Amino acid sequence: MINKNSTLQLFTTACVNRYFLPFLWISCEERSKIFRSPRPQLPFLPQRVINIMLAPDTFWLACLEYFENELSAQQFNTWIKPLRLQLSDDSPEPVLTLIAPNRFVLQWVKDNFLSGITQMAENHFARPVQLRLELAGQVAPSPSPSIGGNNGMDSRPVTAVFDAPTGSPQKAPKDTKDIKDTKEKQEKNPTRLNPSFTFNTFVTGKANQLARAGAIQVAERPGVAYNPFFIYGGVGLGKTHLIQAIGNFVVEHNPSAKVRYIHSEQYVSDVVRAYQHKAFDEFKRYYHSLDLLLIDDIQFFGGKNRTQEEFFYAFNALIEAHKQVIITCDSYPKEIAGMEERLISRFGWGLTVAVEPPELEMRVAILLKKALMEDIILDESVAFFIAKHIRSNVRELEGALKRVVAYSRFTGHALSLELAREALKDLLAVQNRQISIENIQKTVADYYKIKVAEMYSKKRSRVVARPRQMAMAISKELTPLSLPDIGEAFGGRDHTTVLHGYRKIAELRASDPAVNRDFNTLLHILRG
Repeated sequence: MINKNSTLQLFTTACVNRYFLPFLWISCEERSKIFRSPRPQLPFLPQRVINIMLAPDTFWLACLEYFENELSAQQFNTWIKPLRLQLSDDSPEPVLTLIAPNRFVLQWVKDNFLSGITQMAENHFARPVQLRLELAGQVAPSPSPSIGGNNGMDSRPVTAVFDAPTGSPQKAPKDTKDIKDTKEKQEKNPTRLNPSFTFNTFVTGKANQLARAGAIQVAERPGVAYNPFFIYGGVGLGKTHLIQAIGNFVVEHNPSAKVRYIHSEQYVSDVVRAYQHKAFDEFKRYYHSLDLLLIDDIQFFGGKNRTQEEFFYAFNALIEAHKQVIITCDSYPKEIAGMEERLISRFGWGLTVAVEPPELEMRVAILLKKALMEDIILDESVAFFIAKHIRSNVRELEGALKRVVAYSRFTGHALSLELAREALKDLLAVQNRQISIENIQKTVADYYKIKVAEMYSKKRSRVVARPRQMAMAISKELTPLSLPDIGEAFGGRDHTTVLHGYRKIAELRASDPAVNRDFNTLLHILRG
């Protein structure tokens, strides 16, 4: 039996991706000309698509789509995802109420995102809007007619409250009992672990095999093997998955263990609340009593002295009690900006391991595994095509797969190599424009302050040879060119020279944090 709600949601999302987002930032006047006429002059759009584009839940889906692409996953999950939207159209100006779960989120959204959301709302509804911010439990739901009734839409009253994960209409909490029930549900998962993040669902390759091996030993002997366990690497490489797999393993084998996964920004929020309410004794009792503390993206502690002080005390208490501490970061411990030396030295007490961007075979395996988990029939040729062109991280890899699958479902065509090329053509065109060997050579030369011409020269001095090897390694990483083609672009060098340069940089990255930092910085610059 077909689930109508799921089908409608899929169709709505596809419409947002294909039709709505390009119109999101045009002016109100332009949108008015298009959408406020008795019958919009968009002959290439079906009327049902126009209706969906003007629906309030479509507006919130579009906002989420925009912010998810613009912000890091941590920022999106912390500030945008917890928000709910309530709409009222009883007055000439639509009233939008963003409902925040706490004052910390409310203030951050007000300071950083309010103007952007207001602009998107005014562009969407083609008229001025009022945007309000309220705390959960302090705003009651009110019936609100759907926006755009003149365009053929049903104008029956609806309760327009939408949450971040799906944008699906939900009832707002009516009283403190509902809020209490919500808190009780949250307390049923005090670990904050995602049960889908396990060792079985984690794809292993050369890029992460050491990190996974260390993680398994820590999971089997928490507090004994490698304490603390420190994992560092770029975004979207599986650090969060791996540490949560440890947590899930520990909980499965010891249900009474007191485990807590927390993102560093949430830990900062806890410190702020403890400071505001003079509740540091309670704060310390909780964190010092854990059996396993998993803290993600600790680089956000940089410059936050009180947070670092409280974490220092918690770290010492847990280590002395032989309790396990697991940390992730985007850089090597000694390279964390604004981190106290006493913490940096303690991070080195246990095992520090890196996770690297996945190689081609591993990227293919990740795609096939993801497809299997989602009941998607994915041919290996399609997986190889996606993996060959999306090289940066697992998150972008899975995002490309979702895009191809959505395009297949929306068009009704089979998931083939030709369809994948069509679905990703815009993304690939941008990549090809931005990342060429010439661009890589210029960027690396500027970074090391040498002339671009020296990339092609026969000079072998270290001041020239090392940047040249770095540029070769990055060219192999970021372009689909073969080793002979890369060698040709570097003054007609042999493919074995390119391979030697690539392996040399890989070896240095493993042993020299400065080289690893340079490599990751250059990747970040080139990817924009």
